[in-house]
Amino acid sequence: MQFPDYAAEDEAPGTRFLLFPQSPFGEAAAELELVEISAPPGTIGPGPSGPRMYVVDPIGKTIPYGAIVPGPFGPGMYLPPWHGQRNAPAVPDEFGNFLHIAPGDPEFEAAHLFGSAHFTMDVWEGYFGRQIPWHFEADYDRLELSLLPGLDNAHIGWGFLETGGTTEHEGEYRPYSLNFDVVAHEIGHALIYSVIGLPSGDNASGEYYGFHESAADMVALLASLHFGSVVEALLDETRGNLYTYNRLNRFAETAQTAQIRMAANDKLLSDFACGWTSEHALSEPLTGALFDILIDVFHERLLDHGLITPEIEDLSDRLEGTPDYSTVMQALFDERYAQDPEGFRIALLEARDLMGSYLADAWDMLDADGLSYSHVEEALLAVDRDISGGAYQQIIESNFRVRDIGLARVGPRLADPDDDSHAVSVRTRVPHP
Repeated sequence: MQFPDYAAEDEAPGTRFLLFPQSPFGEAAAELELVEISAPPGTIGPGPSGPRMYVVDPIGKTIPYGAIVPGPFGPGMYLPPWHGQRNAPAVPDEFGNFLHIAPGDPEFEAAHLFGSAHFTMDVWEGYFGRQIPWHFEADYDRLELSLLPGLDNAHIGWGFLETGGTTEHEGEYRPYSLNFDVVAHEIGHALIYSVIGLPSGDNASGEYYGFHESAADMVALLASLHFGSVVEALLDETRGNLYTYNRLNRFAETAQTAQIRMAANDKLLSDFACGWTSEHALSEPLTGALFDILIDVFHERLLDHGLITPEIEDLSDRLEGTPDYSTVMQALFDERYAQDPEGFRIALLEARDLMGSYLADAWDMLDADGLSYSHVEEALLAVDRDISGGAYQQIIESNFRVRDIGLARVGPRLADPDDDSHAVSVRTRVPHP
């Protein structure tokens, strides 16, 4: 398998934005990072607004998109576009970039939301090797990114991605538009809806909804690894021992110690054999298996580059999940990382891109009707056989078995869907059959 030369990346310039790679809340000194989206300078106008998406900062909007409201022909979905008044848009500078807009400026939320959404799409369209159409393209050719401070949520739906915020942390308002993980997660849902579609009739399994959450989490996780500062801080913090508690395995941070879900978890599919109530919880065995595959591939890349020994890799496998893992393995990783930090960085980027391309190809093979986690495993195994001749078959199979995937069946939904469920949310609601 060929891997990119990460020592000398040379790409045409794109439009530049300043983004927070991780939530700026709860950190003493959250740092912005300059990123370039794929759109060339001059193609993104005020809003920001581009060919694929545009931002609206509405004045007087109180009803979230997707709500059912009265209409001239009876109740119907409240959908874009917004026709009312708007706050001043974020405007590009003379070079077509948005670097001059600072976090204290009123237009920064709009610029950050647009940059985060577009950047995530760029990353994943790179893995898919093609442009992914919006799942709502029958009605809209562009995604409306809407700021709605009164919404205690962030959701994507038919033609829109709308972000509100939370005040649960000492009453401070924390907008989700500034949380890259949250925005990337919602873009992940849109990608999955486009690639595998919506279930027909009542054919949605519990695992379909859990898969959606897991896939959206993986979209956010791998997109975050495209920030140089995240990779640098991650390796400085862990010395390559990625099973430690670190910024990679935290999703949707709203504070330094409050995360919505964890990638490195010990959940098994058999934990849900008697039934389930939350697709977020149900997603964790699949996300855990995929995260473990990512780490195992990273270890394989370290081994192939001579950065760790076969004995270290074997010891990591044997100690995983035991109380001794952290103490024993951290000392070994500290020593090895100090010898070649750049080699560790390249190995991590190779593992990132292998995982991203494998997932994109696997998702292309899935069908929404009757989807199961075993189908995800089968697709990944098929992709691995096609791309590498089966180099990672054992890694994929063993990590799915450890989670009881293929060994256990998920029980029935134990309670009616609540407002957080995708089964009844605006994400899956469509305006026509």
